[in-house]
Amino acid sequence: MNIHRLADAGWQRLSTLMSGELKPAELVWLASPHQHMSLLTRRRATMIVNRVRLVAFLFAVLTPLWSLVDLVVFPFPLWLNLALMRLLACAAFTSLLLHYRPSGNLFDAYRAMALLFAIPTVFYVASYTLLSHYQLTGVSAAIGAGYAFLPFVLLAGLAVFPLTLLENLVIASPILIAQGIAGSMRWSTLDWPSFAGAFWLLVLITSVSTLASMSQLAFMIALVRQAIRDPLTGIFSRSTGEEVLELQFTIASRSDATLAIAFLDLDHFKGINDKFGHEAGDRALLDMTAIVHSNQRRGDLLARWGGEEFLLIMPNTDMAQAQAALLRMRSTGFGTRPDNTPLTASIGIAERSADRITDWKMLVDLADQRMYQAKQNGRNQIVSGPKTS
Repeated sequence: MNIHRLADAGWQRLSTLMSGELKPAELVWLASPHQHMSLLTRRRATMIVNRVRLVAFLFAVLTPLWSLVDLVVFPFPLWLNLALMRLLACAAFTSLLLHYRPSGNLFDAYRAMALLFAIPTVFYVASYTLLSHYQLTGVSAAIGAGYAFLPFVLLAGLAVFPLTLLENLVIASPILIAQGIAGSMRWSTLDWPSFAGAFWLLVLITSVSTLASMSQLAFMIALVRQAIRDPLTGIFSRSTGEEVLELQFTIASRSDATLAIAFLDLDHFKGINDKFGHEAGDRALLDMTAIVHSNQRRGDLLARWGGEEFLLIMPNTDMAQAQAALLRMRSTGFGTRPDNTPLTASIGIAERSADRITDWKMLVDLADQRMYQAKQNGRNQIVSGPKTS
């Protein structure tokens, strides 16, 4: 029990080093990516791939240029072998730069990072092995010793990426293992105090880079949360709703699943602002979203589309199920106006399969048109097709 409390206290103290904008429930997201929301995962994957490509570009340019230094200080046979290895590494970095594009898929981002770190790691082991066969002195020995700093550069580079604690450990472990392998290859002549000091420095750099990487992630979590939520109601913003709907539409199209949306527009809402003021209008919006949120089905997503307009996204829902869900919601009501009269809404429903829609924007447009039809028919109605309910 004491160990558990000590671990909790340590984690809480560590969390104070991160962004103060994080909520307590979000702190666990810094340790592992398994509970990240899909929008954060997609945006983080995109950022990781973009930064992988940036680092790959820098390595592709700088790696062959160092051959000019090698040419001055190393014997020609050693320089030639190193130059060939550098050209191969440059080609690998260039291929990574040209062939990887952000897809929003986290596993693609992992693959890109693995390749980025694997290329210089292999180069380090190969160059270290090659240099061990030469007795270098003076300037050439100093330049040759510089090759041993490559793992330090790689581990420091972790700070560039917004990663969790688990991801940092997984990526750093092969580099630390490679350092151990390189040392074991010179077992008989190894300077153990120097090797132990270098390895400890690698661990220290890894720790600092991990903290910097997790701090980036904490800041990104806070920014994404603020960006995806409507500041007044706390539900999804329009831009987030569009992103979610596009993703859900793609998933539904690939699996030929149903996907329904409902466009809700509060009736005579402008009159609330004009007669009772905008604060009264804001309270009505807050009450309405709270009621809808408490009555929507598990898995449904509500987004504020603009003003008094809302979009309810209902995955794996056919037209009949969507109609039944909205009828129940309408019977519950959407709150009351400041004069204690019921707050009503005009609702239009569209469904991917039933309406034979091939694009998510067309789905929104159709639901929007049906919402306007509900208004024209007298408001406080649901339109899902030619008939009105």
